[in-house]
Amino acid sequence: MTDARGSAGRHGGRNARQAPGTPCWVSLMVHGLAATQQFYGALFGWEFRPGPQQLGPYTRALLDGREVAGIGQLPPDRQLPIAWTPYLASDDVNRTAEAVRSCGGTVGVGPLDAEEAGRLAICSDPSGAVFGVWQAAAHLGTAVTGVPGTPAWNELMTFESASVVKFYTTVFGYEQEPVVSADFDYVTLNLGGRPVAGVHGVGHALHRDRGPHWMTYFEVADTDEAVDRLVDLGGHVLKPAQDSVLGRVAMVADPEGARFSLLQSPR
Repeated sequence: MTDARGSAGRHGGRNARQAPGTPCWVSLMVHGLAATQQFYGALFGWEFRPGPQQLGPYTRALLDGREVAGIGQLPPDRQLPIAWTPYLASDDVNRTAEAVRSCGGTVGVGPLDAEEAGRLAICSDPSGAVFGVWQAAAHLGTAVTGVPGTPAWNELMTFESASVVKFYTTVFGYEQEPVVSADFDYVTLNLGGRPVAGVHGVGHALHRDRGPHWMTYFEVADTDEAVDRLVDLGGHVLKPAQDSVLGRVAMVADPEGARFSLLQSPR
């Protein structure tokens, strides 16, 4: 993650359809839905209400009545990695799914309708990192950003950036902005000159049990306090809080093992 981060709106809200390629939603599939709701409700102050049920029990997390994320329940027989998944906006999910396939990616679920909310597909890039594609109808995506408890940034952790960046720029039309450094492999993905996501090549530092994966950063008021609260709630610290050019960041995991980061932006 670099100081080029430019999440969609440090202005508090989103009311319009997002440009294609913009991260517009994050979703988590778990085995224990009630326990996971309790964890994130206590950590971020979220409340929950039912969402579309096409893939099983699913709820939308609300912050002050505005939708910020989704949490669903995996079938008991599905032993999939528990992970936060970003959804990238599309004007035509069928066409995007075809582009994913033609560029070497995989479409694992869909495209399918999510009631009146919109249309989705769940895909993976050529390195195996999973992401969603969302064509909005009634549900435009995350309704508020830039305040504690909301997604702040999405970053792909992968072996090396070059090949996978080519995939994402071809499918979604991103402009790429690489960091010029001999020992730091990082590319910011821009849309219309605005940073929307990052790709971090970490080589052998990538966890073998996870492989390439997307990491969601959530805004918090105080990273250290949030880490303490997370541990009290049964979460785990993967990388302790540290200062960066963006603020104070910690990498953590929830009780089921879903990894995410806590970010306290500079004031």
